Amino acid sequence: MKIVVLAGGLSGERNVSLSSGVMVADALRKRGHEVALTDMYFGLENYEGSAESLFSAPLPESWRRVGRETPDLKAVRASRKLDSKSIFGKDVLKLCAMADIVYLALHGDCGENGSVQAAFDLMGIPYTGSASFPSAIAMDKDLTKRLLRDTGVATPEWRKAVYTKADIPALSASCALPVVVKPLDSGSSIGVAIARTREELSCALTDCLQYGGRVVLEQYIQGREIQVGYLEDKALPSIEIIPKQGFYDYANKYQPGAAEEITPAPIPPEWEQRLARDTKTVFDTVGLSVYARADFIVTEDGTPWFLEINTLPGMTPTSLVPQEAAAVGISYGELCERVIQASLKARRGQN
Repeated sequence: MKIVVLAGGLSGERNVSLSSGVMVADALRKRGHEVALTDMYFGLENYEGSAESLFSAPLPESWRRVGRETPDLKAVRASRKLDSKSIFGKDVLKLCAMADIVYLALHGDCGENGSVQAAFDLMGIPYTGSASFPSAIAMDKDLTKRLLRDTGVATPEWRKAVYTKADIPALSASCALPVVVKPLDSGSSIGVAIARTREELSCALTDCLQYGGRVVLEQYIQGREIQVGYLEDKALPSIEIIPKQGFYDYANKYQPGAAEEITPAPIPPEWEQRLARDTKTVFDTVGLSVYARADFIVTEDGTPWFLEINTLPGMTPTSLVPQEAAAVGISYGELCERVIQASLKARRGQN
């Protein structure tokens, strides 16, 4: 098949996406596919060849490693030559129209919020993962948790807050501590902070102004961090995350050795079964398809507290879903292939 792997974009998870993209493109080429890898935001503006020749062009090795810091998006915007407000760079849509399917290696609000999927739906371009509307729901942490209220899935108490700098003192004073501060619609733990004091809460809220001043203030649950991948209507073995320092933030997620990751998680079978059941409930309730990854905190009594679900899980060298798939004998290349085949089936059903 001819496949375009779409990576990069314009979100705080841009660098994670570039790393995922190189890995996916490399694996699919090794399986015999013609694969073009491109940065959605820049497209072909720095490429001298034709769009067709990109299907056999060398892959950018510099994209593989994810740095400790999130990208400076102002600098990214300023470096683009194309004078356009579109999230699609030069000839990106032309390139995607050449493919049998577009593999979305995008992460964050520039790829997981459903907008790219909606554009491709209108153009008749098949893509991987969930459809546009369920993707938009899953990206909104508040809306996702609201949908789960009557499903039996436990989720920490929360409140949504939309605020300005002037609102921070009153907002800080009104929250029970400790509290977890999360941007409403970002991933990779970007902007996430655990506030145990009013001062820490005020600082966290101030930091989140750069993400639009829209947050979820979530009850802090003490427990084990366990995540569950979901592939083709079946939960993969769970994986436990044990950061060596602090919590599982952006730096700890993408720096090799920063966290211990154990799969299958060393938990009782009944815990595993409940995690799988709750993951399926979330997946089905939101209306997702193909694959995803659900994040939980599991308390001492075995209760899984659902935090969020990710519709385009990372595919970097340290990402979790590939590790979970490997635990049941699914290689990285086979995982990518299965995502493509399941996505083609989902798009046919969608149409």
